[in-house]
Amino acid sequence: MSTVRKAAIALAAVSALALTACGPTEDGAAGGPGTPSASPTASPSGSATAAPSATAAPSATPSKSGAPKKTATPTKPPKSGSTDPDYDVFPCSTFDVTFTASPAEPTTSSYLLKITNKGTKACRALGHPIVTFGDLDGQATERGAAPGIEDALRLEPGQSAYAGLMGGANDGKGKTVNSIALTMNTESDLAQTPLKASTPGFYVSPTKNSVTAWMNNAEDALSL
Repeated sequence: MSTVRKAAIALAAVSALALTACGPTEDGAAGGPGTPSASPTASPSGSATAAPSATAAPSATPSKSGAPKKTATPTKPPKSGSTDPDYDVFPCSTFDVTFTASPAEPTTSSYLLKITNKGTKACRALGHPIVTFGDLDGQATERGAAPGIEDALRLEPGQSAYAGLMGGANDGKGKTVNSIALTMNTESDLAQTPLKASTPGFYVSPTKNSVTAWMNNAEDALSL
């Protein structure tokens, strides 16, 4: 081989070796030392902070049926009994009261009737008193209107109620009686023992006798 050819081959070999050593190690080449690698982002405090992840929105706790579970609101139990303070106040009967009759107006043969609650509980004086005249048949005619049972006069123990009884002027058609008897309106079939009062010389007209409803004062009872 000639000397020139040997020199050319040697030069080519040196050039190839130089290219191989320089190519892959340059900064910025893939796999080279200048290639940046993924690293955490530095936070202002100097500590590494991972990238935020998506936060799931809170959801209602499902019940067994799959729907959001609701909390039941407790209800108050119904009150026992009635809210009406008078719901257990029964009508007065002759077993609950004492009875007196006193002269009021001699010219009209009138008497003031009075009952007093002698018991330990309140009772209601309903409507008109039921008054009979001695041994005469029939009873006194009701005079004036009476309140309904819900508005009837309430008598506490020791309290009294009044009614005005009028026998009527002496027209020569009536009779004189020396006593009267009273029972109470109870709007029931309760058997009562009549309460009697002495009324000497009490004249009873067959057409003009009458009695008022129970009232809470004597003046009203005698003015009706």
